[in-house]
Amino acid sequence: MATQEITVSLPETVYTQLREAAAQRQRSVADLVVEAALAAVPTLNHPDDDLRSALAQLAYLNDAALWQVARSTMAPAQRERLAELHDLQQRTGLNAEEESEEAQLLRLYREMLLIRAQAAVLLQQRGYDVRDPAQFAPVV
Repeated sequence: MATQEITVSLPETVYTQLREAAAQRQRSVADLVVEAALAAVPTLNHPDDDLRSALAQLAYLNDAALWQVARSTMAPAQRERLAELHDLQQRTGLNAEEESEEAQLLRLYREMLLIRAQAAVLLQQRGYDVRDPAQFAPVV
């Protein structure tokens, strides 16, 4: 991929925060700036702009909020309905309305997985050990 070098003037406080974050993660300031820019720049004509925006916004959450996102799950009623639709699909097939409902629930499920995964990546970048699956059990 071709690259373009640019010069950006940042307030001293922002640069200090970037430098400290880079040192903590054993990365360069430039790497962090590129990562932030990639997260912030929307992809034109992308059908999942809302999801992309939600993923980018995770970087601004504090650690406690990220842990909450990483542990989030679909609502029990939605999980149960998705399971019912999968069972019905196996037994008799789905009508058009049920297919649409299943597609919406599957999209929600996939988006939730992506958001949870991004939260875990951010937590790992912040120095947390996210390898223990027990840490991701939903908090009741």
